[in-house]
Amino acid sequence: MIPGHSSGYASQPLSISQSLRCIYRKSRCRFSTASILSKGLPSIAPRPTPNVKHIVQNLDLHRQNCIDRNYQSLQEQPFAIAKLVEKRKALNFDQGNVNLKKEARELQGTFKVKTKNALNDGTEDVQHVGIGADNDGAHDTLNGAARGERARQIKQELRDLKEKEQEVNATIEELALELPNIMSPETPIGNDPRPISYINIEIPPSEGSKSHVDIGTELDLLDFTSSSTTSGWGWYYLKNAAVLLEQALVQYALHTALKQGFTLVSPPSIVYSHISNACGFRPRDQNGETQVYSLVQQQENKPELCLTGTAEIPFAAMKANTSISLSGLPLRIIGASRCYRAEAGARGVDTKGLYRVHEFTKVEMFAWTKPTLLHATEAFNTMLAIQTSLLTALGLRCRVLEMPSRDLGASAMRKVDIEAYFSSRKKRDEGWGEVTSTSICTDYQTRRLATRMSDRGKEFETDFPYTVNGTAVAIPRIVAAILENGWVEEKEGVEVPECLWPWMGGMQVITKPEVEGR
Repeated sequence: MIPGHSSGYASQPLSISQSLRCIYRKSRCRFSTASILSKGLPSIAPRPTPNVKHIVQNLDLHRQNCIDRNYQSLQEQPFAIAKLVEKRKALNFDQGNVNLKKEARELQGTFKVKTKNALNDGTEDVQHVGIGADNDGAHDTLNGAARGERARQIKQELRDLKEKEQEVNATIEELALELPNIMSPETPIGNDPRPISYINIEIPPSEGSKSHVDIGTELDLLDFTSSSTTSGWGWYYLKNAAVLLEQALVQYALHTALKQGFTLVSPPSIVYSHISNACGFRPRDQNGETQVYSLVQQQENKPELCLTGTAEIPFAAMKANTSISLSGLPLRIIGASRCYRAEAGARGVDTKGLYRVHEFTKVEMFAWTKPTLLHATEAFNTMLAIQTSLLTALGLRCRVLEMPSRDLGASAMRKVDIEAYFSSRKKRDEGWGEVTSTSICTDYQTRRLATRMSDRGKEFETDFPYTVNGTAVAIPRIVAAILENGWVEEKEGVEVPECLWPWMGGMQVITKPEVEGR
């Protein structure tokens, strides 16, 4: 019997052959960034692939991008990444692996030769075979015990090399994933948006003295008193015709997008936190304000869950860890969902009514496109056209804005907002308030969600498709705008936009119910 192969060998030192086999089993693959578990990510999370090459080749661009987008704390991160890449080159992990494996092969070769001779002669203990002068090689002078010790050393050196490479690559990846997307040349630098166009500009702005809170209370459409007891500030009850109005807006938006080739999807409102982060929605924004509601898991070691702030998150994650056929692009979907925004910071100050709430219904559009700005912009313009069509038919006076660099989220390279006029906001933002938003995110999300594109012809430089997202209708704000702009004092009611009549049961004017709901 060969020593080390007894029934109790697990507690004994490994033989030469066992050590060599372990080396080959555990070092056969090349350790790269793609095979490393990202820091803090659970094992089920998609493996991100940040574009480190682009960062290293465009250090000043990424630094200035961080400054312009109000990510000053990250402005030196591109240079830290470049230094780590140089460190990785200096450590020469690949060559170290090659050298150690070559040495292991030499050890294994000399061991096999002498083992075969020893077994044929039947005169030597295989574990202590010596190498004679007739065998050339770097390990000819080592006896069996020395070769065994060296084999174990190689195994440990490979393990140490792997750990060092993983640590460097994981740090590079972590730093790269924190950087925001490179913004578009169309994006104004600073805090001020650039006006692009207007919608329904011929409609004079409503100068009514009543806010949607006053109108909604008078017509028994809104109840903020009860919601403050059940949930607190930022929640509300829709009642009576306001409920019909919500559903009418959803149906109108969905049917409009369906005519443009969108596919209907109803997404979940709870996702893993790492999915939300991959889409650019972090627990806190660059101003330190809380954005996300996290859910406590009852079982330990379970990945953290959170409520989605927008259907964009579960929509993007639909294709995580998958490959989309090139012929299937663009892939465009739309759906209604409940959305949850913590917004515990300054954005919630001095805001009453439906304009800024913690929970609401929103119809969201989302698209995956071929990885060029031309294709992404086509999808972007389609969404803007749908938004313009919806708001035009609703009779709302709006302005279209190219949003500035400091208003962009981490994932967006370009963002266009449409703001409607609210008489209740005349003392704030001159009456304007955001009702839709459309963003191009290039490959920011797909790289973090491992969404690839099957491109056998290699038509494109990257196999990560681009993503585009846009609001079709954010229900509470549109309801508020309809109440304020549609209020007619003589009728003591709100005129319903004609485009919504099919879903309002024939109701053309919302008035106070004869019997108040409970």
